[in-house]
Amino acid sequence: MKIIVILSLFVSNLFFSQIVVPNDYKKIPDILDTVDYLYPFINPGKEYQYWRVLSNINDPDKAVIYESQMPDPMTINEPFPVKGFFQKCIGEGCFSYILACKEDRSVYFSNEQQLKDFIGYVDNLPEALLIARINGFWIDTKNRFTGSYKIEDKYISLYGLKSKDCPVTKESFLIKINRKTGKLEAKSNGVYYKSDECINQ
Repeated sequence: MKIIVILSLFVSNLFFSQIVVPNDYKKIPDILDTVDYLYPFINPGKEYQYWRVLSNINDPDKAVIYESQMPDPMTINEPFPVKGFFQKCIGEGCFSYILACKEDRSVYFSNEQQLKDFIGYVDNLPEALLIARINGFWIDTKNRFTGSYKIEDKYISLYGLKSKDCPVTKESFLIKINRKTGKLEAKSNGVYYKSDECINQ
Protein backbone atom coordinates (compact mmCIF):
# COMPACT_ATOMS: atom_id res chain seq x y z
CA MET A 1 0.00 0.00 0.00
CA LYS A 2 2.82 2.41 0.88
CA ILE A 3 4.45 1.70 -2.49
CA ILE A 4 1.22 2.60 -4.32
CA VAL A 5 0.90 5.89 -2.41
CA ILE A 6 4.55 6.77 -3.08
CA LEU A 7 4.18 5.95 -6.77
CA SER A 8 1.00 8.04 -7.08
CA LEU A 9 2.71 11.01 -5.43
CA PHE A 10 5.70 10.59 -7.76
CA VAL A 11 3.44 10.49 -10.84
CA SER A 12 1.51 13.57 -9.61
CA ASN A 13 4.72 15.54 -9.05
CA LEU A 14 5.98 14.45 -12.47
CA PHE A 15 2.74 15.67 -14.06
CA PHE A 16 2.87 19.02 -12.23
CA SER A 17 6.40 19.62 -13.50
CA GLN A 18 5.27 19.02 -17.11
CA ILE A 19 2.62 21.78 -17.14
CA VAL A 20 4.43 25.01 -17.83
CA VAL A 21 2.36 28.16 -17.26
CA PRO A 22 3.87 31.13 -19.15
CA ASN A 23 5.30 33.92 -17.01
CA ASP A 24 2.83 36.50 -18.36
CA TYR A 25 -0.04 34.66 -16.63
CA LYS A 26 -0.99 36.13 -13.25
CA LYS A 27 -2.45 34.33 -10.25
CA ILE A 28 -6.23 34.57 -9.92
CA PRO A 29 -7.02 36.22 -6.54
CA ASP A 30 -8.21 33.67 -3.97
CA ILE A 31 -11.49 35.49 -3.30
CA LEU A 32 -12.60 35.01 -6.93
CA ASP A 33 -12.92 31.23 -6.51
CA THR A 34 -16.43 31.85 -5.08
CA VAL A 35 -19.16 32.50 -7.68
CA ASP A 36 -21.17 34.89 -5.48
CA TYR A 37 -18.19 37.26 -5.28
CA LEU A 38 -18.05 37.59 -9.08
CA TYR A 39 -21.46 39.20 -9.61
CA PRO A 40 -20.55 42.74 -8.36
CA PHE A 41 -18.02 42.99 -11.22
CA ILE A 42 -20.57 42.39 -13.98
CA ASN A 43 -20.90 45.28 -16.41
CA PRO A 44 -24.11 44.28 -18.25
CA GLY A 45 -24.03 44.23 -22.04
CA LYS A 46 -27.19 46.39 -22.10
CA GLU A 47 -28.27 49.28 -19.92
CA TYR A 48 -30.65 48.52 -17.06
CA GLN A 49 -32.15 50.90 -14.53
CA TYR A 50 -31.51 48.38 -11.80
CA TRP A 51 -30.59 44.72 -11.41
CA ARG A 52 -29.92 42.21 -8.71
CA VAL A 53 -28.77 38.62 -8.32
CA LEU A 54 -30.95 36.47 -6.10
CA SER A 55 -31.10 32.96 -4.73
CA ASN A 56 -34.38 31.04 -4.69
CA ILE A 57 -34.95 31.60 -0.98
CA ASN A 58 -38.45 32.46 0.20
CA ASP A 59 -37.21 35.09 2.66
CA PRO A 60 -36.65 38.20 0.47
CA ASP A 61 -34.15 39.67 2.96
CA LYS A 62 -31.92 36.61 2.67
CA ALA A 63 -32.41 36.02 -1.07
CA VAL A 64 -30.36 38.97 -2.37
CA ILE A 65 -26.79 37.98 -3.34
CA TYR A 66 -25.95 41.31 -5.00
CA GLU A 67 -27.85 44.39 -6.15
CA SER A 68 -26.86 47.42 -8.16
CA GLN A 69 -27.75 50.88 -6.90
CA MET A 70 -31.52 51.16 -6.75
CA PRO A 71 -33.41 54.41 -7.34
CA ASP A 72 -35.48 55.37 -4.27
CA PRO A 73 -38.97 55.25 -5.82
CA MET A 74 -38.43 51.88 -7.50
CA THR A 75 -39.36 48.58 -5.86
CA ILE A 76 -39.26 45.12 -7.36
CA ASN A 77 -40.99 42.29 -5.55
CA GLU A 78 -41.82 39.35 -7.77
CA PRO A 79 -41.77 35.56 -7.31
CA PHE A 80 -38.62 33.75 -8.41
CA PRO A 81 -38.56 31.57 -11.54
CA VAL A 82 -38.83 27.78 -11.46
CA LYS A 83 -35.22 27.33 -12.64
CA GLY A 84 -32.02 29.34 -12.50
CA PHE A 85 -28.31 29.11 -13.21
CA PHE A 86 -25.63 27.13 -11.33
CA GLN A 87 -28.22 24.79 -9.82
CA LYS A 88 -26.54 22.68 -7.13
CA CYS A 89 -29.49 20.92 -5.51
CA ILE A 90 -33.28 20.64 -5.51
CA GLY A 91 -35.24 22.95 -3.25
CA GLU A 92 -34.75 26.32 -1.57
CA GLY A 93 -31.43 28.10 -1.96
CA CYS A 94 -30.29 25.81 -4.77
CA PHE A 95 -29.91 28.18 -7.72
CA SER A 96 -29.42 31.84 -8.63
CA TYR A 97 -31.09 34.18 -11.12
CA ILE A 98 -31.03 37.84 -12.14
CA LEU A 99 -33.98 40.20 -11.95
CA ALA A 100 -33.44 43.45 -13.85
CA CYS A 101 -35.50 46.52 -14.59
CA LYS A 102 -35.47 47.94 -18.13
CA GLU A 103 -37.78 50.79 -19.10
CA ASP A 104 -39.76 50.20 -15.88
CA ARG A 105 -40.39 46.55 -16.77
CA SER A 106 -39.00 43.46 -15.01
CA VAL A 107 -36.73 41.12 -16.97
CA TYR A 108 -35.61 37.69 -15.74
CA PHE A 109 -32.30 35.97 -16.56
CA SER A 110 -32.79 32.43 -15.31
CA ASN A 111 -30.42 30.06 -17.10
CA GLU A 112 -26.75 29.92 -18.08
CA GLN A 113 -27.28 31.16 -21.65
CA GLN A 114 -29.30 34.13 -20.39
CA LEU A 115 -26.57 34.93 -17.85
CA LYS A 116 -24.07 34.93 -20.72
CA ASP A 117 -26.35 37.26 -22.71
CA PHE A 118 -26.67 39.54 -19.67
CA ILE A 119 -22.87 39.79 -19.38
CA GLY A 120 -22.44 40.58 -23.09
CA TYR A 121 -18.91 41.80 -23.83
CA VAL A 122 -16.45 40.18 -21.40
CA ASP A 123 -15.04 43.27 -19.68
CA ASN A 124 -12.92 41.76 -16.92
CA LEU A 125 -11.59 38.66 -15.15
CA PRO A 126 -14.69 38.01 -12.95
CA GLU A 127 -16.92 38.03 -16.04
CA ALA A 128 -14.52 35.60 -17.74
CA LEU A 129 -14.68 33.33 -14.69
CA LEU A 130 -18.48 33.35 -14.89
CA ILE A 131 -18.30 32.40 -18.59
CA ALA A 132 -15.91 29.57 -17.68
CA ARG A 133 -18.28 28.41 -14.92
CA ILE A 134 -21.21 28.45 -17.37
CA ASN A 135 -19.18 26.00 -19.47
CA GLY A 136 -18.48 23.68 -16.54
CA PHE A 137 -14.99 24.90 -15.58
CA TRP A 138 -13.78 25.72 -12.08
CA ILE A 139 -10.64 27.31 -10.70
CA ASP A 140 -8.33 26.28 -7.89
CA THR A 141 -6.01 29.10 -6.91
CA LYS A 142 -3.61 26.74 -5.09
CA ASN A 143 -2.02 25.76 -8.43
CA ARG A 144 -0.88 27.96 -11.31
CA PHE A 145 -2.16 25.37 -13.81
CA THR A 146 -5.70 25.67 -12.35
CA GLY A 147 -5.73 29.32 -11.23
CA SER A 148 -3.92 31.71 -13.59
CA TYR A 149 -5.07 34.23 -16.18
CA LYS A 150 -3.99 36.64 -18.91
CA ILE A 151 -6.03 39.52 -20.36
CA GLU A 152 -5.49 40.64 -23.96
CA ASP A 153 -7.42 42.96 -26.28
CA LYS A 154 -9.48 40.21 -27.93
CA TYR A 155 -9.22 37.32 -25.47
CA ILE A 156 -9.04 36.43 -21.80
CA SER A 157 -7.15 33.19 -21.17
CA LEU A 158 -7.41 31.09 -18.02
CA TYR A 159 -5.92 27.95 -16.54
CA GLY A 160 -8.82 26.13 -14.90
CA LEU A 161 -10.13 22.64 -14.25
CA LYS A 162 -12.99 20.22 -14.66
CA SER A 163 -13.75 17.60 -12.05
CA LYS A 164 -15.79 14.41 -11.72
CA ASP A 165 -17.21 12.98 -8.50
CA CYS A 166 -17.09 9.25 -9.29
CA PRO A 167 -14.31 8.39 -9.31
CA VAL A 168 -12.88 11.70 -8.06
CA THR A 169 -10.96 13.10 -11.04
CA LYS A 170 -9.46 16.53 -11.73
CA GLU A 171 -8.26 17.68 -15.15
CA SER A 172 -6.38 20.89 -16.00
CA PHE A 173 -7.44 23.01 -19.00
CA LEU A 174 -6.18 26.07 -20.84
CA ILE A 175 -9.30 28.14 -21.55
CA LYS A 176 -9.54 30.95 -24.11
CA ILE A 177 -12.57 33.27 -24.11
CA ASN A 178 -13.41 35.63 -26.95
CA ARG A 179 -14.23 38.91 -25.21
CA LYS A 180 -16.63 40.11 -27.92
CA THR A 181 -18.67 36.93 -28.42
CA GLY A 182 -18.13 35.07 -25.14
CA LYS A 183 -17.20 31.97 -27.15
CA LEU A 184 -14.97 29.62 -25.17
CA GLU A 185 -12.28 27.24 -26.43
CA ALA A 186 -10.51 24.81 -24.13
CA LYS A 187 -7.50 22.52 -24.42
CA SER A 188 -6.81 19.77 -21.89
CA ASN A 189 -3.48 19.67 -20.08
CA GLY A 190 -4.30 16.19 -18.76
CA VAL A 191 -5.69 14.61 -15.59
CA TYR A 192 -3.63 15.65 -12.56
CA TYR A 193 -5.60 13.90 -9.81
CA LYS A 194 -7.54 10.63 -9.72
CA SER A 195 -8.67 8.34 -6.95
CA ASP A 196 -10.89 5.27 -6.62
CA GLU A 197 -13.25 7.08 -4.24
CA CYS A 198 -16.61 8.61 -5.08
CA ILE A 199 -18.23 11.70 -3.59
CA ASN A 200 -21.84 11.00 -2.69
CA GLN A 201 -24.30 13.39 -4.26
